[in-house]
Amino acid sequence: MPSRRDGSNSTPKSDEDLQKITVGESKPHNAPITLHEYDSRWPKLFEREANRIRSVLGSTALQVEHVGSTSVPGLCAKPIIDILLVVTDAADETAYVSDLEEAGYTLRIREPEWLEHRMFKGPDTDINLHVFTKGVSEVQRMLRFRDWLRANASDRDQYASVKRRLSQCEWRHVQHYADAKDSVVQGIMERAEEFVVDEQYD
Repeated sequence: MPSRRDGSNSTPKSDEDLQKITVGESKPHNAPITLHEYDSRWPKLFEREANRIRSVLGSTALQVEHVGSTSVPGLCAKPIIDILLVVTDAADETAYVSDLEEAGYTLRIREPEWLEHRMFKGPDTDINLHVFTKGVSEVQRMLRFRDWLRANASDRDQYASVKRRLSQCEWRHVQHYADAKDSVVQGIMERAEEFVVDEQYD
């Protein structure tokens, strides 16, 4: 799951909290995080999934983007392809859930209280398919973070260093690892947003 920008993760989510948003059983990780060096096959895996998603959903898929660390050349990452799917209304599951499930995708996360976020796992490739409503702030945030890390080597290296350090710890849930990166992510996002503002007023 993505990390949060609303300050709600000052303490790690409990097993009970995570089970509330999990479709099916929430299983603890209880291990370090395995990171891989950047793999040039990751964009190809994304393209394959994106084509499948578009073919399944048609015009319902307003936007399909490669996001997360596997979308940033040169950045180490968990070997899981993060995909952003934008639809008209993520809360309207009738518009997309059954079609995705028929194609082999499995709904694993439902978060009505956080921007109506949904997350699916893939039929044959390890992916996290994140579904958001068009226009919500998280869509722009995920894309800006990706684009900034692609362009800024210093912040990319800093982020990689933090990821490697944190990955060596044992985590009860992978979400706890994601949330532990919040402070560095926030700092990078602030610099990215300042750059956008400066560009507008140059």
